[in-house]
Amino acid sequence: MKTSTKPLALIALAVLGFSTSIPGAELEDVGSMHAHHHMVMEQTKHQIVDYKLPQIQLVREDGKNVSLIEELNDGRPLVLNFMYTTCTEICPLTTKIFAELQDKLGTERDRVHMVSISIDPEQDTPEVLAKYAHKFGAGPQWQFYTGTIDASIAAQRAFEVYRGDKMEHNPVTFIRAAPGKSWLRIDGFAKSDELLRGLGDMDVFKEVRHPEIAY
Repeated sequence: MKTSTKPLALIALAVLGFSTSIPGAELEDVGSMHAHHHMVMEQTKHQIVDYKLPQIQLVREDGKNVSLIEELNDGRPLVLNFMYTTCTEICPLTTKIFAELQDKLGTERDRVHMVSISIDPEQDTPEVLAKYAHKFGAGPQWQFYTGTIDASIAAQRAFEVYRGDKMEHNPVTFIRAAPGKSWLRIDGFAKSDELLRGLGDMDVFKEVRHPEIAY
């Protein structure tokens, strides 16, 4: 029997209904894919959780030093994930999902703060993140963050996603309605419609409705 050599990332795109052309993503080098192959067909898992944000400083893709707490507590609903720019499997998919969510929010997108925090701050300088954001068409409401290794680890630990090695990270998305509220944690490859429903289910964002999506 001939074994398929088709990259897992491309298979995952087909399973999730995405185009196999991802802006800014290099999918040829997929040496770590076997570590996550079981997650492609896995259903997402939803949990309502509370997290204590650490007092750390991060650096936005525009080069500005900022407080994580102040950035996340600006009053807007939040959609947050962790990524790194040289990732060839999970991050291109989750970043594309964020790009699709941004498009579906349409004129309401500026009311939502979309946050992507690098788990590889040594490689992901503000300049690198800015180029990555541009490749995926990130608007001003979608910001990318880096910083020191210690700060990145502290952020990952706070959201219980730290795995000790960037190659072992899993797709996880977090949604919060407002400062002080609990978080919706979604483990797995949540499609953009699923994230949109998560936002629509929150009282402060009920008006963002799309009739083609079953809430």
